[in-house]
Amino acid sequence: MSTATLTGLRDYLYSTLSPTNMIWLGTQLMEYGRQQEKHNTVSYTIEEIHQMVAEGEQQFADGQWQDSEEMFRELDEEFAHEEDKIAKAV
Repeated sequence: MSTATLTGLRDYLYSTLSPTNMIWLGTQLMEYGRQQEKHNTVSYTIEEIHQMVAEGEQQFADGQWQDSEEMFRELDEEFAHEEDKIAKAV
């Protein structure tokens, strides 16, 4: 992913997440990154890579994963709901 794309994603998250949510997400991303660093030290054969790609494509086809458009739509809905709850509480 390009730096510009990552910067755009970061800015989008800044504009939609509360400080508490940012801390939670940052913690989750750091932990996931650490796990991936450990995982990335493993060597794979080309056959294993093709198998992993095929499994990922099948999981996506089965609806176990979602594309970024769907993810952002769900995040927008969730944060709008949270903002509504906060506004009603005030």
